[in-house]
Amino acid sequence: MCVQSLRMDAVLNYLRTHRQRFVEELCAYLRFPSVSAQTAHTRDLRACADWLVEHCKSIGLKAKRHATSGHPVVTASTPRRKGYPHCLVYGHYDVQPPEPLDQWQTPPFEPVIRKGAVYARGATDNKGQHFAHLKAVEAYRKTGVELPCDLTFVIEGEEEVGSEALTEFLKKQRRRLACDVVVISDTGMPSKKHPALTYALRGVVALEVAVRGPKADLHSGIYGGSVDNPALVLAQMLAQLRDKRGRIAVPGFYDDVEPLSAHERRQFKRLPYNETAYKRLLGVTALFGEKGFTPIEQRSARPTLEINGLTSGYQGEGSKTIVPAEASAKITCRLVPGQSPRKVVRLLKQHLKSICPPTVRLRLEEGHGADPYLVSPTSPPAQAALSALREAFGHEPVILREGGSIPIVNEFKKILGIDSLLLGLALPDDNLHSPNEKFDLDCLARGSAMSALLWPRLAMALRY
Repeated sequence: MCVQSLRMDAVLNYLRTHRQRFVEELCAYLRFPSVSAQTAHTRDLRACADWLVEHCKSIGLKAKRHATSGHPVVTASTPRRKGYPHCLVYGHYDVQPPEPLDQWQTPPFEPVIRKGAVYARGATDNKGQHFAHLKAVEAYRKTGVELPCDLTFVIEGEEEVGSEALTEFLKKQRRRLACDVVVISDTGMPSKKHPALTYALRGVVALEVAVRGPKADLHSGIYGGSVDNPALVLAQMLAQLRDKRGRIAVPGFYDDVEPLSAHERRQFKRLPYNETAYKRLLGVTALFGEKGFTPIEQRSARPTLEINGLTSGYQGEGSKTIVPAEASAKITCRLVPGQSPRKVVRLLKQHLKSICPPTVRLRLEEGHGADPYLVSPTSPPAQAALSALREAFGHEPVILREGGSIPIVNEFKKILGIDSLLLGLALPDDNLHSPNEKFDLDCLARGSAMSALLWPRLAMALRY
């Protein structure tokens, strides 16, 4: 057995030996209610960042908490060496609000182990996933095995609210954070038998539309029939945004959509899918989507338009016979490679203006946006990642597109000029953003092994 294999065996054996302690440490990390969207948790976020700094120091990394205009950014790094590749590992310690609390089986910030998983808010999104990478680095540092790459962890506290502070941090620290690749585990895999490299993310654009009729709510018996009803007007307008075949009926919407290749569609067919199980998971009796595409393609590789919220008139108990003065809706579009958030929102606004009747006043307010992301799954770094996934999970990995958006991936590309490897460890039933969020402990263990195996493969790929 060669010396390199013996050294890797020492690293992997360390990970196996200390597995239970890793779970206990992750539970300590999960007890911080680091909810970035709620100002009541500002001190909790700072305390969580401080805990993370101390933990990184304890495993042999140089760590620091950086003040920002928002919540702190934590960096933790190995010593920089001349001639070694430098890799960035990204994660976020902030979490989604835990509400509705009554739907949790156990309190969201009191981690519980059940059926091989840890249940807590932030378990998979994203504390457990980046913690797997920290443990891999700990195994190298504690066994004295040399890391073949220099590593810097960048773990932020505002991913769930837009990452504005991190974007400014990246701009200020551009030279110090210059690297060869970014590694991110903040996505998912279809199953533990299908470890995955995500090579594309959908972008997003948001728009709020409101129509205003009379100056105040009107008595529907006295005035109804002589004025247009804003709620009905908005409903009729929204109904014109999609046709019966599931296509978005905004002129020009599909002009820049890059078609799926035959190779990509063959890869999608490798992914596990059971329609009955999928409907059961979602709690629906039937599926609906754009004709000509499978549900997997519809939710990951095709653009969408969704109504996220719809409000008008009286919402209290009983009835109130009025013509409401206003109606509003929140809309988001998920975008695929080739589409521009700026162009799509312009097309959407033009179309809404064209179909709005003169009986109401229209107000349109743009929200957040993020570009789609696409990276080659055949590049040497991607092949190194697929090799590490294959060995750690014992199954042939798949490549896939993710339906969600991770805006910071585009910021890494724009600011640092570097692509990201998206190596998700979340399972489909991990309940991200929902009650009873969990993280499979086997994914933690295998994810740590994958990370340990990745660095020598990635170093070789980056050198050549």
